Amino acid sequence: MTARTHAVNPAATADVVLIGGGIMSATLGSIIRQLEPGWDISVYERLDRAGMESSDPWNNAGTGHSALCELNYTPAGPDGSVNPVKAIGINEQFQVSRQFWSHMVSNGHIGSPQKFIHPLPHMSFVWGGDSAEYLRRRYEALKPQPLFETIEHTEDHSTLAEWAPLLMNGRDDNQRVAASRVPGGTDIDFGALTRELIGYMEKNDVDLNFGTDVTDVARAGDGRWDVSVEDRATGEKNTVRARFVFIGAGGGALHLLQKTGIEEGKGFGGFPVSGQFMRCGNEEVVDQHLAKVYGLAGPGAPPMSVPHLDTRYVNGKRSLLFGPYAGFSTKFLKRGSLMDLPMSLRPSNLVPMLAAGKDNLDLTKYLVSEVIKSRGSKNESLREFYPEANSGDWELITAGQRVQVIKRDPKKGGVLQFGTEMITSADGSIGALLGASPGASTAAPIMFDMLKRCFPAQASSWEPKLKDMIPGYGIRLNENPQLAREIMSETAKVLQLQ
Repeated sequence: MTARTHAVNPAATADVVLIGGGIMSATLGSIIRQLEPGWDISVYERLDRAGMESSDPWNNAGTGHSALCELNYTPAGPDGSVNPVKAIGINEQFQVSRQFWSHMVSNGHIGSPQKFIHPLPHMSFVWGGDSAEYLRRRYEALKPQPLFETIEHTEDHSTLAEWAPLLMNGRDDNQRVAASRVPGGTDIDFGALTRELIGYMEKNDVDLNFGTDVTDVARAGDGRWDVSVEDRATGEKNTVRARFVFIGAGGGALHLLQKTGIEEGKGFGGFPVSGQFMRCGNEEVVDQHLAKVYGLAGPGAPPMSVPHLDTRYVNGKRSLLFGPYAGFSTKFLKRGSLMDLPMSLRPSNLVPMLAAGKDNLDLTKYLVSEVIKSRGSKNESLREFYPEANSGDWELITAGQRVQVIKRDPKKGGVLQFGTEMITSADGSIGALLGASPGASTAAPIMFDMLKRCFPAQASSWEPKLKDMIPGYGIRLNENPQLAREIMSETAKVLQLQ
C-alpha cells in the first residue's frame, strides 16, 4: 500500500514541519535554522511548553549517556570478556552533542551552560565476587581507549568511601565491592536545554505552536505532506503543507508514522514501559553524594531499569534520585491515553508484536513483579545501594513513559530492541524517530545523520558549516587521541565543566 494522499487545501505552507517540542525537534530545528536561514520552519507541540515529556528532567535519567558508567553498554560475552565497541560508539556520539552545545553557547545562540549542564563524576558500582570480576574486566577493556583514558577503578572500601560516602556508610566491611569512576562526567537537564534551543529558534523566526495536536500526516497530491493540526484550547483546525516533516513526538511518534502510510514505517510496533523513581531533597543527605552511580540490572530486567543513585541539578537545586522501578502502562506518553497500545496494532505489525511478546515473557513477568512491588520492597532496593537510607527522606515520583521499538525480523518474526530507530521515506521527505536510550544525549549526531539521509543534495554545500559547528565532524575521536583531548578540553571550557 502506498502512502495516503490528502485533498484538503492547506491554510499554510512550510519548508519544514517539526512534530514534538522535545530535545530532538529542538536540536534539528536549531541546526536547520543555521544551515538554511531562509527556510520556513514550524513546530507543533501538544503540551503548553517545550521539553515537558521525555525531555523533562524528572522523566529521564539525565546522565548525559556517554557509556562512562552504564554497564548495559558493555555486557560480558559468553567467555566473560568485555567488548568496548558499543561504549566507544555511544561516547563518540555524545562528544558530537557536546560540540554542538558548545557551538551554541560560544556563538551566543543559547544562554549560560549552567542552566542545563553540570560537571559530575560517573561511577559504576557492584558487589559480589562475580560482579567485581566483571567490572575489573570492563575497566581493563576501556582504560586503553582514548575516550576512556581517565577512568579509575578500585575495590578499596576507604577509597570508595571518599568517592561516594553514602554507598559505604553502614556497609559490611567484608563485602566485596568494586567501582569504576570517570571524574569528567556530567548531569544534564534536557528540559532546560530544550527550552534554550527553542528560545533560539523563536528569536530566529521559527513558527512555534504549543497546545496543538497533530491529528494526521498525509501525502499531498504534489508530493509534499499535509499536516493536520488542532488547537487543544479552541478546537480550531488547520492544515500545513510541508516539503519535509520530522516526527519527533517521543511515544506519540509511532501513531503518526503509521498515519503517513510510508512503506518504510510498516511492521514497527511499540512496547511501553513506565517507571518510578525515589527522590530525596534532604540537604544533609544530598551534600554527601556527588556522583552518578550505576549498578547492574537484575535478572530479566530491561536496560532502562538499571538501578542508579544520581545527583541531579534541576532549576539550580541539587537532589538525589534513585531507581528506576519499572512498571507497565498501555500509554505511549506520560500524558497519553490507555488506548495508545491497542490503537497502535496494525496487520503489518501484528506478527512482529506477537513474536516479540513470546520471546520476552521474562520481561513481562519482571514488569508485573515490579508493578506489585510494595514500598517496603522498593526501600530495600534503595538500601542495597545506600545501606543507611531513611525512607522518610525519599518520595516516590512517576517517571516518563518509554516506548521500546518492536520491528520485523526475518528469522524470529519480530524483535524487541532497546535503543533508537530512525525511519526515513525513500524520497527523504519525511523522517521519524522511535525508541529511547541513549536518546537525548545523542540527539545531535542522530539529527545530523537524518539530515544526510533526507537532504543528500545539500550535503556538500552544508559541510563547511557543519564542520564549523562540530570541529570533529566526520572524525572518530577515539582513533585521534590528540584531537580528542583538544576538543574535549575546549568543550569543557565553553560549557564551564572545568
